[in-house]
Amino acid sequence: MQNIEDREAIILKYVPLVEKVVRHIGLSNPDYEKSDLVNIGVIGLMDAIDKYDEEKKVPFENYAFIRIKGAIIDEIRRNGPVSRTGMNKLKGYRLAVESLQHSLKRIPTEEEICQELQITAKQLGQVYDTASYLATQSLEKMIFNDEGNGVELGDMLVDTHAISVEEELLKNEQMEALKDAIGRLKEREQLILQLYYVEKLPLKEIAFILEVSVPRVSQIHGKMILKLKEEMRREELD
Repeated sequence: MQNIEDREAIILKYVPLVEKVVRHIGLSNPDYEKSDLVNIGVIGLMDAIDKYDEEKKVPFENYAFIRIKGAIIDEIRRNGPVSRTGMNKLKGYRLAVESLQHSLKRIPTEEEICQELQITAKQLGQVYDTASYLATQSLEKMIFNDEGNGVELGDMLVDTHAISVEEELLKNEQMEALKDAIGRLKEREQLILQLYYVEKLPLKEIAFILEVSVPRVSQIHGKMILKLKEEMRREELD
């Protein structure tokens, strides 16, 4: 790649890609300014330039996107983007939903979840915010479980043409189950999936399209992710 164009020229050319990644991550973390994340992303871009192998026939922009996003996410994770308290509340939510589903033999309502956890509707919204935030990160987009086994929503909704035959066969059953789960989502939830994971719009633009606030979109997104996780967890138990 460096033999084709001057290194600095390449960096300048792909700075818009870095900015696109920053917008897509859609951080609401006050510890980071957009400029800070862009600078971190440029480091990822430089790493992509150094390590890119043309012989692998992968478009540079696709490869750079992964390296840029990885650099930003690694930096955020090193500084703890979600507090331990937030993660504990998310875990408590999952356990409460599982317990209520077992006792009620149906999906619990938000009111029942709040009663079980002894929290307010506003606090439940904060749990959804945490889930939404984690879903914007690479590894946390995994739907099936917390051990890293499953499929990403991006893989589900977009044909990347980059998956091997073996991987395709392995994930086929999970893909079909996820399709069914997505089909059971509300129309607005499916639209958010389409806009975020396929069109790659930031939450701010999705909020504008739906004529709601950004926090509201974030909570709908988080609730949807948790709903899909529970659907897939129940599918595995059946």
